[in-house]
Amino acid sequence: MAVQRQSYDIGHTPKCLVVVDDSAECDRAIRYAGRWAARAGGGIVMLHVIETEDQNQQWLGVADLMRAEAQDEANAALDQAATLLSSIGIQAPDRVIREGDPTTQILATVEADRDIALLVLAANAGAEGPGPLVIVPGDLADADIDALS
Repeated sequence: MAVQRQSYDIGHTPKCLVVVDDSAECDRAIRYAGRWAARAGGGIVMLHVIETEDQNQQWLGVADLMRAEAQDEANAALDQAATLLSSIGIQAPDRVIREGDPTTQILATVEADRDIALLVLAANAGAEGPGPLVIVPGDLADADIDALS
């Protein structure tokens, strides 16, 4: 069940969720989110999703090493995004690292933070198109849309 957005309620600040990944166009999304936050007086939530697959129990030690390496890479990507945002004048964006399916984790992040009003994803400009991730919540009630806009 979707929770009511509070982004524009008194005492709340609208936030932009930007997905930070290793795509070539990711910096475009980060810059857009930063410029939006600077102009709108909003906040930024940077999300990095570590895609996981079922780990075979006999390789648990290797899986632990891979998870630690993925966490280091996620933190490095978020550090780089924070540096870009800092150059735009955005300080201390929220940082979220989640593991699992990207679509599921994006939706879970939005569900967990009622101040998220905007989701920014960069689209691949190449012939192969924007990629497989498309999120259009078709079950939003009028009140949910009103709270987001």
